[in-house]
Amino acid sequence: MDISQEPGGTGVMVIEPMGNAGRFLVEAAGRLRLRLYAATHKTIHDGYEPWLRESLAGVCFTDLSDTDRALTDMEVFCREHRVTGVAACWELLTPLAALLADRLGLPGNDPRLAAAARNKIAMAGAFRSAGVPAPRGAVVTDARHAHRVAASAGLGWPLVVKPAEQGGSWGVSVVHGPDQLDSAVAAAQRYTTARPHGLPLDSRVLLQSYVAGEEYSAETVVCDGVPYALPVVRKDTTAGRYRVETGHTCPAGLTRETTLAVQHTAARAALAVGVRNGIAHTEVKIPPGAGVPVVIETGARLPGDNICEIVEAATGVSEAVAHLRAVTGRLPDTTPTRDAAAAIRFLLPERAGLLEQVAIPDLPGTHSETYIRPGERVPEPTDSSGRIGHVVARAHTIEDARRLADRVIAGTRVKVN
Repeated sequence: MDISQEPGGTGVMVIEPMGNAGRFLVEAAGRLRLRLYAATHKTIHDGYEPWLRESLAGVCFTDLSDTDRALTDMEVFCREHRVTGVAACWELLTPLAALLADRLGLPGNDPRLAAAARNKIAMAGAFRSAGVPAPRGAVVTDARHAHRVAASAGLGWPLVVKPAEQGGSWGVSVVHGPDQLDSAVAAAQRYTTARPHGLPLDSRVLLQSYVAGEEYSAETVVCDGVPYALPVVRKDTTAGRYRVETGHTCPAGLTRETTLAVQHTAARAALAVGVRNGIAHTEVKIPPGAGVPVVIETGARLPGDNICEIVEAATGVSEAVAHLRAVTGRLPDTTPTRDAAAAIRFLLPERAGLLEQVAIPDLPGTHSETYIRPGERVPEPTDSSGRIGHVVARAHTIEDARRLADRVIAGTRVKVN
């Protein structure tokens, strides 16, 4: 039976809301007067922040690493609670969300293509089939294989080495020659399961040609297969071997023509990986002198990195509200209501160690948050897990927002031993 037609159904099942997008889904559900339910493991739920536990109308306890069991448990729960939409916060769980929505007869993504939004190797194949501009690449299974492919496939140097399945820049590196390849492949194959649910990961590695140029991201919300463009965001990263995001700015500061090109390309990427009712976060690069953006990757989920916050601060558009409307079969509202700017900057340590002190200036137009407290260990700043915190700045113009955020970062004192 198609439960989307049942009277009184006003709830959305979120498959693991513990993550950066969770808080924005909670806010959006409140605006739309939707009940939020969660699917997670009991031990993980025990570690939820109080605000998240208190925001949920109910919880389906299951094992998300066991697809068959999770689908059975969630189907029973969703039918009992008359759930009318399904969403996932992490790309590794988006295929599961597509399967659940399909089983329940709810608006959702194409389960036949959904793996391509999780697995970068499948994603590359989906992009090729749909003609989406993307880097050239090859799949390898170990370091020896990587050396053979790097020498024969004509991918050139630098070379991007990334795991088939992982997020947050984890395991991704840019190498400039064969001498760096062994350690890059080892880093890409470091994790065999994904925390906190122990999801098994594809151990293969993707080698891709490096694409020069500025980086941007754009969300696309899709309703019944029709894409609706959301604002383009400028992305800043470190420039070394590990390209860790240092911040984002909205708007991106592009010309109208280039903005439309990025949005159109992002929409093509979203549809290529089967997004039919929901949102996709797409990252692109614009090579110097080229008019066509190149898609680096896409995920069938809300963006991380508090991008939802800066997009709404700058444009008035709530990406989380648009997402929840789409997964419940309602047209999203993507019309900007504000003409301002916002920037987020992340606090990255110079090295790993114990955090002794962090002091962030409190300037008008900014607010900050820390993730690691003094006395706790700071990871090596090779991916997003190494961040100490962030600062958000709001202003009337892009230049002022970036300048204000940079001023706070410059005045921040961090001591790591």
